[in-house]
Amino acid sequence: MKRLDRSELIFKIFAYVFITFFVITTLYPFIYSISMAISGEVAIDSGKVVLWPVDVQFDAIKALLIGDRAKSFWIAYTNTLFYTFYGTAFSMIISIFAAYALSRKKLVFKRQIGFLIVFTMWFNAGLIPTYLNYRQLFVNNRWGIIYGFGAQAFNILLLRNYFNGIPNEIEEASIIDGANEFQVLSNIYLPMSKSALMTITLFYAINRWNGYFWNMRLVQGTEHPLQVVLRGIAAAAQDTDMITNYPYSLYSLAYAAIILSIIPIIIIYPYIQKYFAKGVNVGGVKE
Repeated sequence: MKRLDRSELIFKIFAYVFITFFVITTLYPFIYSISMAISGEVAIDSGKVVLWPVDVQFDAIKALLIGDRAKSFWIAYTNTLFYTFYGTAFSMIISIFAAYALSRKKLVFKRQIGFLIVFTMWFNAGLIPTYLNYRQLFVNNRWGIIYGFGAQAFNILLLRNYFNGIPNEIEEASIIDGANEFQVLSNIYLPMSKSALMTITLFYAINRWNGYFWNMRLVQGTEHPLQVVLRGIAAAAQDTDMITNYPYSLYSLAYAAIILSIIPIIIIYPYIQKYFAKGVNVGGVKE
């Protein structure tokens, strides 16, 4: 083995120390959330929970899963799954067809359409006009949230740039064999863009899963997603004047909801990580 010189040894030590510190700072919030979710009320109120749980109990988790908070929690969880699944599917359909159309060299007014899409990234009407516009478009229910926030210009442009990087020779060969536009898209562009598609799908899914502000303002309470319900629990926990008879701290309830809300992401992410790693350079592909 090659012996490291002084500068290389110092660099390696620094790199390992930095990575270790980064991992610890990344894991600490997750460990702290678990500890707060299963610690006793007295320990939490007295500030004894720093890293590891104190006076372990699972009353807060039971309250969310099968207890007095279960109904509202599972309704919100179901709403979040609905928004994430159908919202992501709808957004991907729009993004794929829009990106494919913009990647066509013979598209009429291609430059002008591209400018209009980019323009929405630079300027917007403002919060109040946007809210009034959504109201007039009847974006006031679960399906309204799905189509009202259908696609993002940034993701469309990323996917278009990836499509532009696919060699034209492959498409020309398929057209000579008699393929139409839909067959070119489904049999060539989509299979060759799996990493880009998975990356953008992840962007949309995370955005839908974390939906909060517009979901809170535009839909009724029974259609609120998990993030809105979680915000209500956190606000109640910070209300020092509130008197409760629960056998757990409201902070435990809030952190238990946080832990339960990130479980699907933890389960799904490892399966799409390989695609995400390949798609981090999406948009930078050149022919």
